[in-house]
Amino acid sequence: MDERDARAGRAALPARLWGLVRNNLRLVLVVVCGAVFLALLEDVLDGELMKLDRAAYWLVVQHMRADWLTPIMESFSALATPVTLLVLLLAVAAFAPGRRPGLCCAANLGLVVLLNQVLKVIIQRPRPEGFRLATVGGFSFPSGHSMVAMAFFGLLVWFVWHYERDRRMRLGLCAAFLLVIVMVGLSRVYLGVHYASDVVAGFCMSVMWLAVYTRVAVPLFLEDDGSPLG
Repeated sequence: MDERDARAGRAALPARLWGLVRNNLRLVLVVVCGAVFLALLEDVLDGELMKLDRAAYWLVVQHMRADWLTPIMESFSALATPVTLLVLLLAVAAFAPGRRPGLCCAANLGLVVLLNQVLKVIIQRPRPEGFRLATVGGFSFPSGHSMVAMAFFGLLVWFVWHYERDRRMRLGLCAAFLLVIVMVGLSRVYLGVHYASDVVAGFCMSVMWLAVYTRVAVPLFLEDDGSPLG
């Protein structure tokens, strides 16, 4: 009996671990993303060009660039610019049912932009030189476009996942928003205005931000609001 119980206990261990992770997913995301961000930051402060950056340059800049692809990448990059985001914010405010989803998204976006600027001023990593396809100023780490894309479209993913009732619509919209996030980050490396580590760090910082924002701020904006999106 003891041996059988021990085998049963070992067999059930993965299920218990998965249940523990699932029940603490927010904390797990914060810890993992925080560890990745700090590891990247340490190398940046040491002035190192990481293997990640060299590999991304070799793959994206040297082997992906093409005349037909550049306008597409520029279009994806433009999705995280102020004018485009303002239009999207107005669309959310106008068409999302419920109370104050537009204000919730606007506050999220404004605070993330502020956080990004503070981090850039503190860290002061220069942008890549010699292979840019776009003219930009300011510092490089973490990528502002990547942080903004993850924060803005990531919050839309959160809204859709929690409030959209139609399963196919929910999966389709979440996949589309996630694709936009990835392509915005990839476009910044493609255009030569960011290192890959800038993009990954921006994604990680915004995931941590969203873990806090969706727990603390979103309920304040949408309290007593039955279904913002459905």
